[in-house]
Order: sequence, then structure tokens, then C-alpha cells
Amino acid sequence: MDKTSKRPSISEALFPIVFLIVLLAINIKVFGTDGLSGSNQLVLIVSAAVAGLIASIRLNVKWEKIQEGMINSISSAMSSILILLLIGALAGTWMLSGIVPAMIYYGLKVLNPTVFLVAACVVCGVVSIATGSSWTTVATVGVALLGIGKALGFSEGLVGGAIISGAYFGDKMSPLSDTTNLAPAMAGTDLFTHIKHMMKTTVPSIIITLIIFAAIGFIGNREGTVGQVEEISRVISSTFSINGWLFLVPVIVFILIVKKVPAIPVLLAGAILGAIFAVLFQQEVIRDLASISSIEGSLSLQSFKIVMKALYGDIAILTSNEIVNELLVTGGMSGMLYTVWLIICAMAFGGIMEVSGMLKVIAEAVISKVNSVGSLIAATAGTGLFFNITTSDQYLAILVPGRMYADIYRKRGLKGENLSRTLEDSATVTSVLIPWNTCGATQASVLGVATLTYAPYCFFNIISPFMTILFGYFNWGINYYSKKEMKTINEEEIGA
Repeated sequence: MDKTSKRPSISEALFPIVFLIVLLAINIKVFGTDGLSGSNQLVLIVSAAVAGLIASIRLNVKWEKIQEGMINSISSAMSSILILLLIGALAGTWMLSGIVPAMIYYGLKVLNPTVFLVAACVVCGVVSIATGSSWTTVATVGVALLGIGKALGFSEGLVGGAIISGAYFGDKMSPLSDTTNLAPAMAGTDLFTHIKHMMKTTVPSIIITLIIFAAIGFIGNREGTVGQVEEISRVISSTFSINGWLFLVPVIVFILIVKKVPAIPVLLAGAILGAIFAVLFQQEVIRDLASISSIEGSLSLQSFKIVMKALYGDIAILTSNEIVNELLVTGGMSGMLYTVWLIICAMAFGGIMEVSGMLKVIAEAVISKVNSVGSLIAATAGTGLFFNITTSDQYLAILVPGRMYADIYRKRGLKGENLSRTLEDSATVTSVLIPWNTCGATQASVLGVATLTYAPYCFFNIISPFMTILFGYFNWGINYYSKKEMKTINEEEIGA
């Protein structure tokens, strides 16, 4: 805030949040899963306008400052937006080239309905640990697993929950993950101490999650699935040229990620390689799509136009099987534009809330109620979720509470790994459950499954915050400073 602006009251700070939540609830009831098509974005714009009016009229914040807050907030999401667009391009060429269909084809050969949900969660967890990226995991193996799950008779929400549970478990535990590095940096501890400490709450959470998915797999009733799976496999193999060479592209992408090549060039390389493999292996598919789109000329010209369309626009590969037709649809970069729109609107709202001081007032009100280790950890977890809802960005949901609570944890004798673990157990994993958060909006677009459709089945993401709060109240797995260490900390503060 600038010198002429006023400090908001708690009621002024909460009003835009309450307004947003009420309006979104009404909007979701009216539009349902179609909210991403524009109505959710308008709700966020109106809520941002309400926050702006309070900041301008009640708090005397100048418009230039409000605009600067929005621009800075939106700018912080630009890398995510670029990644999102490239994921759309990658999804398009990987579908056209037969890479995703090949994953589905071979996946149907080795996975059965009883173990599928557990296998999907474990596979995504392993890939995410290796790559350090839940987004890349969901956009590659996650998309293929969704197709397999739907072919096996599972609902898309349930499969989405298994995929995201595994992907976010791996993201949390991977030393390559940006959030896993950010959390200890904010809390004042080192990376591997943080990961070791996280295992105390994360391992029980993922075990409970796998037990739930195993139970669903055993009790589920999917009669007639075997015949349906065989038909789907037959249709995929007759439509595409399925061969082992197609897996070379995901292997290259996987190696680049493990070698810590940045996400944007990796995704671009994956999309281009997918385009090349489409021309090499799927000429029949290209001819069929060109015929449907009335594209005339040589095969080279048809290939260029169809590949370009796969990168930027809608591609729907038609077969004799309706279920397969649902699997072989992609929107390219343009399919991500609604999500980009949502992210921009959400970040504008969060930027106004932050620059006006409203978020700070709410956070301070929460801190004032903390009086025990359990309540401190619960407040931290709640603050992480709150910032995921209000700022729409998981990085801010780690950064801001990390700065807020670091001194309080230290003064209470709690080591930094307690704070970093709580930030991960709340801010990192709950971001994907919020429809207008960058993570929730992205995964909904990538999977083609609405956030509120998969969210109830993201058992790991739901259990994790409660697990860390439980450990806090029962004083399990909490690391304290020794008396000697506390003496040193107090002396340093007096000296400062």
C-alpha cells in the first residue's frame, strides 16, 4: 500500500472473498461444468471490480497502484500460461502421431479393472517423482491413463482423481520439483531435510489413498468390460499404425526433464517430435482428416495443414466406435484459451486483493488466534488453502504464508521443516482442487474433466491437509529446536 491509502478492516477485506464465493456457488449451480466456458471468468472479473471499488473508494488506493498490482500478478502467471499453451500443442500432435493411442492400446493389454486405479496412481507418482512435474505427468501419461480408464468402464472423475493423486504425491516428494524446492527456501530449511520430514505425513496419506482406490477396484461392477476392451483395442490398431517407435518421443521428453531442461523447451520439443512422427507413421490418418476437412493437394501439403491444425486447433479422429471417438479428440493450443482467460481473471482478482492490503489483514487476523502447535499448523494449512482460493496461484500460496509464519515457528521453537511440510501438505496439493486456480484450471483443460468432477476423488490431495493438522494436534513427527539452539536464536534476534 502507498502512504495515502488506509488499512482495510477485516469486514472490508473479507467482503470481496465472500462475494466471490457466493457468486461462484450460484454460477456453478446454474452452469455446472460449463462454467469454464466464460461464466466463471466473468464472475472473477466482477469480483475483481468489487475488490477494486473497495480499494479505491474505501481505502484510497490509487488506480495506478491497483492496475500495477493486477499486472504484476498476471505477469507472475505468464510462464504457466506459456506451458499451458504448449501442453495443448503437445496433446494435439501426440494424439495425431498415435503416441497417446499407442499408450492406451498397450495399457489395455496389461491393466485390468481390479488394479487399474491403484496402478494409475502409482504410475503417475513414479513419473512425477522422476520428472518433478505434476503438470507434465498429467499431460502425458495422465491423458493416456484417462483413456484406458474410460475404456475399462470407470468414470472420468474417478480416473482423474487417481491420476492427480499420484501426480501430486510425486511432485511433493521429488527433489526436482519447483514447489518442493520453494517450500524449504521460504521456511529456512534444506531440501532433503524437508523431503525426509514430509515422508512422515505424506506416506500415510498415499497409503490410505491407495487402499481407497484398491477397495473401489475390488468392489466395482463392470460387466462386459472384457469384450468392450477388445473392441476398443481392435479399433485403435486398425485406425493407427501402432508400433514401439512411437514411445521414443515420450522417452526423449522424459530424459530431457530428468536432465533438468526447462519445461517450455521440453514441451516444445515434444510437440515438434510428435508432429514429425505423425508424418512418418500416420499418413492414413492424415489422409482421412484431410478428406473430412476438404483439404486437397499433395500428401505433403495435406500433412502440413493437418499437423498445423493439431498444434493449434481441434482434431477429432472418427472411427466405428463411439467410445474410441471420445478418446481421440484434442483441442490443441486453442483448446487452452478458456483456461488462459480464467487464469488472467483470477490473477487480476488476487493482485487487487494483495496490493490493497486486504489479504494481509485477513492473514494477520488468523495469526492472532494461534495459541498452540496444533492450532499454528492448522492455521498454516488453512492459510495455504485460503491463498490458493484468493490468489489462484500455488506459488503465492507457498510464498506468502511462508513469509508470514517463518518467525512465528522459530519463536515457538519449531524447526523450519515443520513449516515447509505444512506448506506442501496444504498449498501444493489443494491448488488443483480449486476450479479457478492455475493448477485446477490447467488440469481440467488437459484432462477434459471439470475440476469439480475429479476433485471429490483426489483422495491424496484431500487427506494431506487433514493429516498434517492431525500430526500437529497430537504432536507427532514435530521437530523442535534444542534449548541451546533456541538460546542462539534469541541472542541473534536481540543482536539484530
